[in-house]
Amino acid sequence: MEIHRRPQPTGDDGTAAASHHPHRLKKPSSSAPSPPSPKASDALPLPLYLTNAIFFTLFFSVAYYLLHRWRDKIRSSTPLHVVTLSEIAAIVSLIASFIYLLGFFGIDFVQSFISRASHDVWDLDDDTVPGNRRDFTVSDQPIPKLTPPELSICSEEDEEIVRSVVDGVTPSYALESRLGDCRRAAAIRREALQRLTERSLEGLPLEGFDYESILGQCCEMPVGYIQIPVGVAGPLLLDGFEYTVPMATTEGCLVASTNRGCKAIYASGGASSVVLRDAMSRAPVVRFSTAKRAAQLKFFLEDPLNFETLAVIFNRSSRFARLQGIQCAMAGKNVYLRFTCSTGDAMGMNMVSKGVQNVLDYLQNDFPDMDVIGISGNYCSDKKPAAVNWIEGRGKSVVCEAIIKEEVVKKVLKTNVAALVELNMLKNLTGSAVAGALGGYNAHASNIVSAVFIATGQDPAQNVESSHCITMMEAVNDGRDLHISVTMPSIEVGTVGGGTQLASQSACLNLLGVKGASKDSPGSNSRLLATIVAGAVLAGELSLMSAIAAGQLVNSHMKYNRSSKDVSKVSSCS
Repeated sequence: MEIHRRPQPTGDDGTAAASHHPHRLKKPSSSAPSPPSPKASDALPLPLYLTNAIFFTLFFSVAYYLLHRWRDKIRSSTPLHVVTLSEIAAIVSLIASFIYLLGFFGIDFVQSFISRASHDVWDLDDDTVPGNRRDFTVSDQPIPKLTPPELSICSEEDEEIVRSVVDGVTPSYALESRLGDCRRAAAIRREALQRLTERSLEGLPLEGFDYESILGQCCEMPVGYIQIPVGVAGPLLLDGFEYTVPMATTEGCLVASTNRGCKAIYASGGASSVVLRDAMSRAPVVRFSTAKRAAQLKFFLEDPLNFETLAVIFNRSSRFARLQGIQCAMAGKNVYLRFTCSTGDAMGMNMVSKGVQNVLDYLQNDFPDMDVIGISGNYCSDKKPAAVNWIEGRGKSVVCEAIIKEEVVKKVLKTNVAALVELNMLKNLTGSAVAGALGGYNAHASNIVSAVFIATGQDPAQNVESSHCITMMEAVNDGRDLHISVTMPSIEVGTVGGGTQLASQSACLNLLGVKGASKDSPGSNSRLLATIVAGAVLAGELSLMSAIAAGQLVNSHMKYNRSSKDVSKVSSCS
C-alpha cells in the first residue's frame, strides 16, 4: 500500500492556536508596605456618587433646555441649524454626559481595567514570598475548614464584590457581564465559593486559561479548569495516510495499548475505511386529538411528492443543512418525526434543530390542530443508547477493516489467529448477547472514543451512541492471517463549533489535519475525523483482545495503571 503523510493545515497565521502566558513580576518583599491599588475615582475632585449625580442632572437639564429651544425655533420659523453659543455648549454637554451614562457609571467600568492591570504587575504566587505561603489544610473532621483561606483577590473592590456574592446580593452568574473581565469574574466566584462551602479548591488551576473563549458557549460560572493529560498513539496507517491520534485520558495503559494496535496495523500494510452514511437526526414529538388525525400527518410527511417542498423549508436554516429524509413513528395519537440531514463539518445538533423548527412552523398551516409537545421526543436519539441509532445510524456511519499478518499477530500481539477469533466470538458476540447489550458488541470501543472526543473538543456525552460498535474477527488466507473490522453506525463528531474552537482542542484537531471547516469539500473534515476515530477503535480492539487472549491484561494494568507515588501530597500549581 502506498503511504502518504497527510498535509497538516494550519490556522490563518500558519500555526495552531496557543495560549500566551506573560511573565509576571515578583511582589515586593513582605517587609515593605504594599502601596494601595489605584482607583479611577482617585482622579476626581468629588466622590463617585456625587460625580454620577452631577452627570445625571446635567444630561436631563440640557436635554430639557434643547427641546424647549428647538420648540421655540419651530414656532418662530427659525432654522434649526442656526445655533447660539449657549446651545452649542448645551449640545456638547449632552453628548459628554450621554457618553458617561452609556457606560453605566463609567468610572466603575474604567476601574475594572485599572485593577486588572495592577493585578498583572504585582500579584505573585505566594510560594515566591518567604513566610507568606498560604496553604489549605484539610482536617480529618467531616467538614474541613480553610486555614487560612487562599486569597485570589487583589483589591479592596474585589473583596467587596466577594462579600456581596457571599451575602447573596450579587448573583454569581452575573459577574462576567457586570465586571467585563472573565478571568477576574472566575477568581471572585472561586473565592466566594470557598468561603461559602468552607472547602478548599487548591489544586484546581485558575491561571493559564482563556475564560473569554468559553463565555456564552462552552461553560457557565467557571471557577477553574481540569487538567487531563493528552497522549498520542500512532502512526495509524489509514487509507494510505498516517495519523498521530491524540487521546486525553487518565486511564493508564490505554494509550500504550492503542499504540501497539497501530503498530500491528502499520506492519500489516494499514487499514481502510468507508463512510456509509452522514446524517444527523432530530425527532420532535407532536400530538393530535385522535390517532386518525395523527396518521394523516404521518402519511403527508412520508409522501415523496411533499418531500421537495419540505426540504426547501428545512434547508433555509443553514447553507450546509440538507434534508435527507423524514421517518415517522406513532404511539397512539402522538407522532414522532425523525428528521435526518447533512450538516457540513459541524456536528450539527443546533443546525438540524433550526431546520426542524422551520418545518413545524410550516406544518401548522395545514395542521392547525397539531400540538408540538417538544422539539426533541427522544426518537433522535441523543446521548442515550437506542436501537434506532444502532439500526438507522446517526452522525457518521463508518466501517473500518484491516488484515493482520500471521507473523505480526505472533511477534507484535504475542498471540495467534485462532485464539483471537475464538475469543471474539465468545466475548464480543456471544457474551454481549447474553448480557443483552445494545450496540456493545466490542471489547472497549468507548475507551478510545471518549479519549479522542475529549482531546478534539467533541461532546463527551455523545460517547454513548458514538461507541456503538460491533467487532468482527475472521481467519483468512487459509487461516494464517486475521481479518478484523469494526462497524460503528453513529459516530457524532464535528470540526467546527462547540469545544473544537478552544486552543488545546483546536491544536489536537490540527495534529490530525482536520482543524476547522473544509473550504474545498464541506463536511470532508468531519467525515475524516470519524474514520480516524474508527481506525483508532480498530487498533484498540486489536490490542486489548490480544492481551486478553495471551493472558497479559492483568499484568499490563498492574504495570502501567498503578502508581507508587503518593499523589495525596501532590497538587497542581494554579
